[in-house]
Amino acid sequence: MPYFRRGQKVEIFQKSEDESWDPYMNEYIGRHGIVVDPDTSINDPDALVEVSIEGKGTHRLPQDCLRELE
Repeated sequence: MPYFRRGQKVEIFQKSEDESWDPYMNEYIGRHGIVVDPDTSINDPDALVEVSIEGKGTHRLPQDCLRELE
């Protein structure tokens, strides 16, 4: 599991298997965003990451649906 940093560009590239994934989040698949709050104080791979998604606002997403861009 990658370690996400504040300001990092990411893509929501797949549906998450995490229980926090809601059906409406499927519309975010394929969108890009920037990590706002990587939750580094916990550094838990199961923790949600706050991502500002282009055109969709800021959302807390499971890490298994994210991948680093660039």
